This record gives sequence, C-alpha cells and structure tokens, in this order.
Amino acid sequence: MENPTQTSTTVYFDGGCPVCSREIAMYQRQPGAGAVLWTDVTRCTASELGPGLTRDKALARLHVRLTDGRLVSGAQAFTTLWRVLPRWAWLGRLLGTPATLWLLEGGYRGFLWVRRIWRRA
Repeated sequence: MENPTQTSTTVYFDGGCPVCSREIAMYQRQPGAGAVLWTDVTRCTASELGPGLTRDKALARLHVRLTDGRLVSGAQAFTTLWRVLPRWAWLGRLLGTPATLWLLEGGYRGFLWVRRIWRRA
C-alpha cells in the first residue's frame, strides 16, 4: 500500500539495541539527516509505523519507507538510507546493486543473529 502524502524518507530503527542506536545517532549527525524522519520503533505508536509494517517486523530488522510509500528492509534499507545522505550516497550507489546487496544481506543476517544477545541485555 502506498502513502502519497509522505514527503520524506522514514527510517524505522530499534532504539532498544545499543549498537543500532549508536549507528543511527551517527547517521542523524550527517548532512542531509534533517530530511529523514527517524522513528524509534520501541517508542512510536502503531499508526507511526504506517501500512504494511508491524512493531514485531520493525524490531526484527531495519526498515526504510521511501517517499513513494514503498517499504524496504535489511541491506536494501541501509543502501537506501545511504543514498539519502550526501556523504554516504556514493556508498549507497556502489553497494546497492543486486550482487552486492546479496552479500550485504548475508552479513546483515549474521549481525541480526548476534544482535539477539544485545537485545536481551
């Protein structure tokens, strides 16, 4: 489902994960970050998640909603976010190809497996 009134890219992140929070804080300090809506899924309402995203799904991995309403997650969400931030755009373009996304997704899934330990703490 699309949201035609959305005017900015939205990043849904797990504010309860210390590693995730630090990384998002670093992105929030970057030029261009003011154009992004940053949503901590541990503190938002269900309506702030928008269509097609539940709290459980949002807590499971990084999600980004594009201005056209499409929702991407995992490695694709990272490369999408990077393309929005001017200093990171080159990396988003370089690593946003299908072959590199496949590799990045494998690494991200490995991180998610380890992240379970941090989420319990």
